[in-house]
Amino acid sequence: MELIIKTAIENRQLLSFEYKKKNRLVEPYTFGENSSGKDTLSAFQIEDGGDGSADMCWRQFPVREIKNLKLLDTKFEELREGYHPDNAKMSFIYWTV
Repeated sequence: MELIIKTAIENRQLLSFEYKKKNRLVEPYTFGENSSGKDTLSAFQIEDGGDGSADMCWRQFPVREIKNLKLLDTKFEELREGYHPDNAKMSFIYWTV
């Protein structure tokens, strides 16, 4: 799973996965260890399987809770407004765009 996340971040490729019983589509930005010591993906969520405008937002996803992770061919070129690795609230960063 970590290799897929690393590849996605390096190549700016979208990821899809299931989290809390919803399908998610995200732009991955940072992967690291959060303040609780859990490996976490910081990403901009494009879709969460819902139908609300709240789908598009910055989210933290504990990696152990991600299921059915898939690396998509679709890439994102522009960095989202508000992106900065320090905003990911990681105590240690493994990879970031």
